[in-house]
Amino acid sequence: MKRSCRESSLELVLLGALFLTGCSSDATSSEGGGTGGATSAGYGGYGTSGGSPGSGDASNAGASGGGAGAGGNASATGGTNGAGGVAQTNGGVPGTGGDGLGGADVGAGGVPSGSGGAPGDGGAGSSGGAAGSGGSAGTGGAPPAKFCGNITTQGKVRSDFATYWDQITPENEGKWGSVEGTRNQMNWKGLDAVHDYAVQHGIPFKQHNFVWGNQQPGWIGSLSQADQRAEVEEWIRLFCERYPDTQMIDVVNEPPPHTTPSYTAALGGAGASGYDWIVQAFQWAHQYCPNSILILNDYNTIEYGNDNSHFIDIVQRIQKAGAPIHAIGAQAHAAFNVPTDTVKGYIDALASSTGLPVYISEYDINVADDGQQKNVMESQFTMFWTDPNVKGVTLWGYVEGATWLTNTGLISSAGQERPAMTWLMQYLNR
Repeated sequence: MKRSCRESSLELVLLGALFLTGCSSDATSSEGGGTGGATSAGYGGYGTSGGSPGSGDASNAGASGGGAGAGGNASATGGTNGAGGVAQTNGGVPGTGGDGLGGADVGAGGVPSGSGGAPGDGGAGSSGGAAGSGGSAGTGGAPPAKFCGNITTQGKVRSDFATYWDQITPENEGKWGSVEGTRNQMNWKGLDAVHDYAVQHGIPFKQHNFVWGNQQPGWIGSLSQADQRAEVEEWIRLFCERYPDTQMIDVVNEPPPHTTPSYTAALGGAGASGYDWIVQAFQWAHQYCPNSILILNDYNTIEYGNDNSHFIDIVQRIQKAGAPIHAIGAQAHAAFNVPTDTVKGYIDALASSTGLPVYISEYDINVADDGQQKNVMESQFTMFWTDPNVKGVTLWGYVEGATWLTNTGLISSAGQERPAMTWLMQYLNR
């Protein structure tokens, strides 16, 4: 029986309005390439693009999966809050007038933030005249109702995808190394397929990712710094020109100490903030994709205290330096091993310390026992869904034998559901 998402009638109207302009997903079962640098207890680095494990820590080598995820923090700058929804991807168009897209309050007079509502802009709003927020609230577009999405399956979108999920992320198709394996030869085929699927089905599309220490083009490391800088900017610009309606973007994935791109010096290196290269990546992303929710994505941030505090420090530093960051992506691959209350505490710490919403960007439960997997799903997903700081959840694969981690599948290739999947669909009324 085909299941469909049951949102409130208002949310459906708003979501439909948002997708008048369209939406856009990664694809082999491995998340990363090369070594992932695992410094946090209980979690490791990434496998290569072919799926062999990276050099992560001894407790779980090759375990972490590079991230999709994070969401949008959009309050209107020309009125009250122009964004109140809860989603990581659907970022509507900030500051363009009309009814507020995303659910909560609309701006004064029924018009969301004015032109000052775009991230990083300090101009006056066109409706009500309130000054732009300069890159914090009111940026990145208005998110839709909270979603539960997933990724592509081995480079394809399965025919049953829309039966279960209402948001899509490419597992590997959106990584720079997949698109431009040969310099100046862009292969958009995989991304086109995912973007087109999102548009056709009216669901949010999230780009994963722009800048990462893995799965980047092999040729980038041999270039001069000037050429590296030009190539990174060109990659971001070409993507945004092709998919200007992208709702959410993992701008930087797994910052140090987890991974470090070979071209950080070309983007400004550490600089005054300690992460000026991250600031530059976000500035380009906002320049070329001004209507997208821009995300910093990482793993272990809601599982372990040291990672949580370190990530908060990065976000606060780049915010102070003017990065137009709109949301946090928490991968949550290791969350199933952590008590739900502890995970919630770390989520809420991220939100309260940065003022940003959190998107669970790569959730999976690597448990072979059906009953145990269901119990974890019931406990943790219920918490994600009811925590107001979480604006959306993206699971990292769902078909047994085709997921990044061995026991994370939720249905067989023929469609037989594991108990965790049955519970989830019942909970979501799908």
